[in-house]
Amino acid sequence: MRKLELRHIHAFVCVAKHLHFSRAADELGIAAPSLTKLIQEAERLLDVRLFHRTKRSVVLSAAGSAYLSEALNALDHLARGEERAILAERGELGRIEVGYVASAAYAGVLQRAVGGFRSRYPGVDVSIREVPMDGAAEMLRDGLLDAAYVRPPMPLVDGIQATTVHRDTFVLALPESCALARLPDIKPAQLHDQCFVLPEQEAGTFEVARRGRFSPRLGSRPGTLAAVLACVSLGGNVAVVPHTLADCIALPGVVYRGIAGKPIASEIAIAYRKFERAPAVRAFLEFAQGS
Repeated sequence: MRKLELRHIHAFVCVAKHLHFSRAADELGIAAPSLTKLIQEAERLLDVRLFHRTKRSVVLSAAGSAYLSEALNALDHLARGEERAILAERGELGRIEVGYVASAAYAGVLQRAVGGFRSRYPGVDVSIREVPMDGAAEMLRDGLLDAAYVRPPMPLVDGIQATTVHRDTFVLALPESCALARLPDIKPAQLHDQCFVLPEQEAGTFEVARRGRFSPRLGSRPGTLAAVLACVSLGGNVAVVPHTLADCIALPGVVYRGIAGKPIASEIAIAYRKFERAPAVRAFLEFAQGS
């Protein structure tokens, strides 16, 4: 059974607009007899008369008037659908899940990227959540995240890669009561008898121990940087943490001191799928790596 096609609807709406077949045919770029045939087909398929026609006038019938409002709504929906499809293809529409470790927020990296992207692409819904760093790569692989701010080095599963977006250095967080806290900078060798609380990114701790030529005595692994600092504040432990924490978190009983010698690099990277297909995610990754 034949159904009304889009060409019939466009023809009907154009005639209803002009109430004149010749002018409507000119606008549509077709011959007047072809337009007449389209209207006749539409009336036959709908089984109603859409227009009352004489040699001198064309007026909408009751059925035509009723159908016109619905036809206009349908064309409007189709136009909006086309617009949304184009926006989605350009990466200006969609949803993105972004994971992050806390230091990305402390350093302002997360705010610059997500805030700036939201302003430029208001049609994209960007959702953020703090995630454990050791699970970020698997969450990306499994589609639970589209991008994740992490602290390299870290193992990456197949199909996931990371690009550095922020460079920092490591410092030492010590209990205020610790004798070493009186020094402005601390040599790695002076930490040989300390107990280290391990953050998620433990590379800084082991680099300090390597430079000081000792095997570090390891304490708890509480998880987030805030939890690491809480352990330090209770006394008896030190921690190697990103310098950005010294500017952001002032915890009672905790002081920050520099590590003597060549600065130990601390980085934030954005991890993502190598062969990302979603235009909105690709747009975000491009923006985040340039912000």
